Amino acid sequence: MLAFCSRTVVSGPTPPVSATRVAGRYLSHQRGLPSLPVPPLQQTCERYLTALEPIVEAEELSRTRRLVQQFQEAGGVGEQLQRGLERRARDTENWLSQWWVQVAYLEYRLPVVVHSSPGLVLPRMDFRDKQGQIRFSQCLICELVSSETLPVEFLGGKPLCMNQYYEVLSSCRIPGISRDSVVNHARSPQPPKHITVVHNFQFFQLDVYHSDGTPLTPDQLCDQLEKICRASPDPGAEPVGILTTQHRDVWGKSYLNLIRDPTNEASVSSIQRSIFTLCLDGPTSGAAGDQSRSAAAVQMLHGGGSRGYSANRWFDKTLQFIVGEDGTCGANYEHAPAEGPPIVALIDHVVEFTKDTSPSPAASLPVPHKLPFIVSAEVKRDIEAAKASMDSLAQDLDMRVSVFGHFGKNVPKSHRMSPDAFIQAGLQLAFYRKYRRCCATYESASLRMFRLGRTDTIRSASSASAAFVKAFDDPSKQAISGQAIDRHLLGLKLQAAEEKLPVPEIFRDPAFAKALHYRLSTSQVPSKTDCVMCFGPVVTDGYGVCYNPMDDHINFAVSAFNSCGETDAGGLAAAVEEALLDMKVLLDRTPRSKL
Repeated sequence: MLAFCSRTVVSGPTPPVSATRVAGRYLSHQRGLPSLPVPPLQQTCERYLTALEPIVEAEELSRTRRLVQQFQEAGGVGEQLQRGLERRARDTENWLSQWWVQVAYLEYRLPVVVHSSPGLVLPRMDFRDKQGQIRFSQCLICELVSSETLPVEFLGGKPLCMNQYYEVLSSCRIPGISRDSVVNHARSPQPPKHITVVHNFQFFQLDVYHSDGTPLTPDQLCDQLEKICRASPDPGAEPVGILTTQHRDVWGKSYLNLIRDPTNEASVSSIQRSIFTLCLDGPTSGAAGDQSRSAAAVQMLHGGGSRGYSANRWFDKTLQFIVGEDGTCGANYEHAPAEGPPIVALIDHVVEFTKDTSPSPAASLPVPHKLPFIVSAEVKRDIEAAKASMDSLAQDLDMRVSVFGHFGKNVPKSHRMSPDAFIQAGLQLAFYRKYRRCCATYESASLRMFRLGRTDTIRSASSASAAFVKAFDDPSKQAISGQAIDRHLLGLKLQAAEEKLPVPEIFRDPAFAKALHYRLSTSQVPSKTDCVMCFGPVVTDGYGVCYNPMDDHINFAVSAFNSCGETDAGGLAAAVEEALLDMKVLLDRTPRSKL
């Protein structure tokens, strides 16, 4: 579906393509990217100790210093593992990427819903009925299936790895016992020609290409979507989609029960092979303002439970577009194949070019194939269990989306400051005011300037809080240049397992667990579109915070778990607003020569 050009974006009718169609340009671009470096061992050890300073007690830090010193001694286990990582870096395209996907996603056993898969809330569209929903969906499909070109992205004049774009379409996660897998059918000799449409918990295969490879016209797509809605006027009796919300091991067992029937296996295969999924939801609550935005975030992130639209999804599918009958729309994506920024860039592209097209002849086409499911007594029990689990999770999540309307990235930029650093400083100030202590803080940093690069961690909690922004700028640069500590430490730990060595004591130290207990899990996902991404906390007593800084306002999504008495998403959101306003007052009072 996607290819690259250096300067322009071109869209037009094209036949279905596989990832190998533009292999020449793709490989040429990829080979020009550097490999991810393995940071020096001593450097990582020193920075690890610095990162611990604001979050552990002095006595605990003293013990950890001794362990770190032993770990990096000449001829010790640290040097042995470092040499192993350096060999791996020489022998692979990226020493980290395969390990990262395996450990962070495929072996992660909590449900992908809330815990792993982000949602994306787009601005409410200007329609309020079924026909408007269908017309917008038709435009969205048209752009995605007819657009084959995206520009190569650059950061600071350096090209970024575009591999993740090839992993988004026609791919799906497959549940397993103890470990999942991901399949990508775009790489097959005959790539898929259909999408999956879900309406009233019922799944349909909608072919978006004719047999000669030309895409359906807008009016043909509109006609096909109307046929799907007429064929599913009421909710399906057995909402099999809810099964994908379960704990991964539970879903892995239910999956085997489900596909034991050949009919079900064929239906599931069609969903997995499809280019993407389009979820047609009914109307949501009539709330306004921030309440409406928060309700939309819940709809995109988990669907609202079994009585909402959680069963109107297939959460294993990499990319799901969600369009509500009342104009609420957005997306949900499964995280294993790609990070947030490439997904947002793709959606920016689609939204920018999504528009009604001129009428065209709508030749009669067969009714889209409804995917049947045979629900045995065992599968029915699995569905009921999934409903109960999903409802419990939905009730536990506290999600607040707000628009900070006082100013946007224009203010920190006018003071020659990084907007992201400014916002992160506000988050640190807000958390400290609320809890009177610092906490381990995660911010995702892209490694896409390296071949097959994914992410590393910016640790924005700093002991030098008075000079926080200046302190923050340095670790940010370290992270995107492959010199941060978290993925290196992970690599050293995994290398010990590869060499069948005991887990080094540095990784069994309580301080290491504290360093990874991210009470603030944050991500800046900037977008041209006035949208915001949302996700759940990564620890039970933590927060998930995502933000999109626009020129004159900032979109925030803050989440917490209701089951934790210490956390309050609305309270933190209010504290962040107050912190940013106070920081602006400080900036306005500070001579620019002092900044």
